[in-house]
Amino acid sequence: MLTALILVCSLAATPDLSACTQDNASAVLRDPETFTSPVGCLMHAQAYLAATAIGRDLSGSEAVKVVCVPSRGAAIPSRGAASRTITTGANSTTE
Repeated sequence: MLTALILVCSLAATPDLSACTQDNASAVLRDPETFTSPVGCLMHAQAYLAATAIGRDLSGSEAVKVVCVPSRGAAIPSRGAASRTITTGANSTTE
């Protein structure tokens, strides 16, 4: 089972989105649901974020990174975890 960690990072503080972690994120959300596939985890995390005040108030200088980790290790992303980065200012998505 997988858990989604949603990291909101400032592009000014962390221009390299691969360096966005729980330690330097301005906000960290944990999706309360668990998932059996990385695709389901990533897609649901985006919808979960969009339904929050944090997701609705994102500025162009912030980026969102979703990391899907094994549910037991949800506090610490593993090296091989599935992730997706969404840059809000440029409207681009990389997987």
